[in-house]
Amino acid sequence: MLDIVISGTGLYTPPEAISNDELVEAFNRYVAAFNDEHADDIAASRIEPLQASSADFVEKASGIKSRYVVNRSGILDPQRLTPRIAERPNEAQSVQCEIAVAAAREAMDQAGKSAADIDAVIVAASNMQRPYPAIAIEVQDALGITGWGFDMNVACSSATFGIQQARDSVRSGSARAVLIVNPEICSGHLNFRDRDSHFIFGDVCTAIVVEGLETASGAERYGIVDTRLQTIYSNNIRNNFGFLNRGDDSSIGATDKLFVQEGRKVFKEVCPVVADQILGQLSDLDILPDQLRRLWLHQANLSMNQLISKRVLGRVASEVEAPTILDEYANTSSAGSVIAFHKHRSGLIEGDLGVLCSFGAGYSVGSVILQKLA
Repeated sequence: MLDIVISGTGLYTPPEAISNDELVEAFNRYVAAFNDEHADDIAASRIEPLQASSADFVEKASGIKSRYVVNRSGILDPQRLTPRIAERPNEAQSVQCEIAVAAAREAMDQAGKSAADIDAVIVAASNMQRPYPAIAIEVQDALGITGWGFDMNVACSSATFGIQQARDSVRSGSARAVLIVNPEICSGHLNFRDRDSHFIFGDVCTAIVVEGLETASGAERYGIVDTRLQTIYSNNIRNNFGFLNRGDDSSIGATDKLFVQEGRKVFKEVCPVVADQILGQLSDLDILPDQLRRLWLHQANLSMNQLISKRVLGRVASEVEAPTILDEYANTSSAGSVIAFHKHRSGLIEGDLGVLCSFGAGYSVGSVILQKLA
């Protein structure tokens, strides 16, 4: 029963971008300065020298060629390697709210919805700028939406988990339409001094309008056929930064507590879980894998997406079937699969099926089966 639909999506792309060459140059200048400063300790084998990186290594390891960021000057400063994002006064819009509003307006326009038509806002993202007031309530106020809002974090799966919450809210009657926004300022939680991860993330914001079919008046409508969520506890992707750090004496002056991962373990463990979830979901719905016309997968790593799509389809997927935005945007956490859906759904006709799927820390997996409606 296709009574709940996605009727609009929006995308905010920051105006600044960093290529692999630029990022690697800044990183290698930092590495050279570090090794020079600690030359005696390195010579005495008290510490290991840092290893330089290369643009070829980054692209081969991830498929990433570039990324958009809210600030490039701080990231490309070898003595800083952190974005410059000034704290704003309480009376001003937060950065996350500002980019969320931009993406939300496009999604609302596409859906043909005004603030009066929407009853709820969910901000679903991997990291929130502050604990409270909720960013969702700030976005709600900025857009003039009455009703309710809340923040939720399921890391890279936040958007798909948000879609299920929105669908359930509309179906239960607690909201006519729900706006989901995914403001991902990933550069803020990335350790740009780590060779194995400094290139992974970019910044962006996506937005989705979910509503009942009977009220959907936009040009495009995608029926939510089914949603499936799964979480499995794992330490292989972590971010230990939080307000309790200040209460631990050992954390004062400690090494970076931001994003860390065991990439090879993640690849080995997550890919089969994601593929099995999608295949199981399709089987329960009596849908054959070759009936899928699109796989809008989480954009974390090109090899992961290629392996998952191959396991689902039983063959190598074409770029049209499993579109990639990773090369331009890098990993944008929860927003990645939504960007792929936003930019690569042309050519679908009434009745065509696709899967919007995200996966990440937790582990968490969310898969949404969609059908193009007239």
